[in-house]
Formats: sequence, structure tokens, C-alpha cells
Amino acid sequence: METTDQNNAVDAPVRLKGMGDGLCVSLDPDQPSDFIRSELVRLFQPLKHLAINARVVLDFGESEGDDALVDELGAFLKETFGVGSVNKSAKRRTASEDLLRQRDMDRSWHHYRSDVLMLTGRVRSGQKVTARRHLLLLGDVNPGGEVVSGGDILIMGSLAGTAIAGQPEGSDAIVLALDFRPTQIQIGPVVAAGLPPSRQGFPEYAHMEGGNIVVENYMEANPFGRMPWPEVR
Repeated sequence: METTDQNNAVDAPVRLKGMGDGLCVSLDPDQPSDFIRSELVRLFQPLKHLAINARVVLDFGESEGDDALVDELGAFLKETFGVGSVNKSAKRRTASEDLLRQRDMDRSWHHYRSDVLMLTGRVRSGQKVTARRHLLLLGDVNPGGEVVSGGDILIMGSLAGTAIAGQPEGSDAIVLALDFRPTQIQIGPVVAAGLPPSRQGFPEYAHMEGGNIVVENYMEANPFGRMPWPEVR
């Protein structure tokens, strides 16, 4: 879906277009806030129910954009039209940046030695598996079993034991399992026990947020899906 009226022309300071499963608003952040709001009303009003729970991205073009303006317009769109979420688009890279990224990626694929320890099978009660960096287990961790890593822990099965990731201070590590019901999780120095059981059928992952361990539906959160380029983790 893309509006095509003359007031939504390419040179208009506020423009609206469809973007995958959501909407993209391109705007000039130097315009007065009241003017931007009035333009948003003009553009969103004809959408009616289509705007409800929609994902909206604010594109400031070459400008970095103001987080305060994003929060202000996000609150306005949610209150006025019931949109689901409002986020700022990722900063656009120049062609030279893209070329550098492509060169680095090509080199890394050919010369990078993986730090991932990949195992298959089941970690039973009383057993402990330790990985220097990331750990990928195609199997289960039973109650009483323990897996430890210096980076991420990815369990392609059931996690019912203990998982200790990001050791000793890697607060950016994650613990992912297709069936997530651990006895205990630790990321860096932070420990969480007694986590609520997983909703069956949903892969979930634990990560640090605001100094606490948070568990989310991996497919809904999609933490790496919006990265503009593949990166070695």
C-alpha cells in the first residue's frame, strides 16, 4: 500500500508509504512539531482500521533524528490512531561504507576461524559441558545438567538444566532454546532462577536488559533480524 495523492509527493516534508508488514513515514525533523502532527493526521486518517496495531517506522533521511521527537510522535500516533509500535529507521550507509562492509565480510568468511563449539546429544544430570566461546547443542539439557560458555548458548532442543553464558563478564550474551524451561540461567555475573515455564512450541531466549535477565519469544522479538548486514558474533 502506498498513498499516491499530490500532497504525498516526493518533495513533501511528510510522506507515508507501505513497508512490508508496516508503514514508513518519511519526514523532515526540522519542520515544526505541530505541522508534522497535522500532516500525520492527514495521512493516517484515510487508513482507518488499517493503522490499528500497525508497525510504524519514522525515516529522517540523512538526519540522525531526535529520540525525543520519536517518542513524541510515537505517543501521538498510538493515542490518535492506535498504531502498535513506532521506531526510528536505521541510519543509512553510504555506498563506500557498503563496499567496506562487503570486503570485510568476504575476508571474514574465508579467514575467520569459528569459536563455536557444536555438539550433538543430551547433557544428562551430573554432566557439565564448557565452551570457550559460543556453544551450539543439537540436543537437550536434562534437569541437573549444566552448560557453560564464554559467549552465547543455543540449545536446539529442550533446556531443563542450568545454562551459564557470557562468562565471566559478557552481558551481551544470550541463551536460546527451542523448549525453554531452565532450572537456572546466568548471563555474565547475573543469575536468574525460578523462571516461568516456556509456552510450548515457542523458541525463547534470555538476555540482559536494564541489569536484569529477561526472557522473550525469540521469533516475536527477532533481536538480530533487523541488522543491516551479517556480522561475526
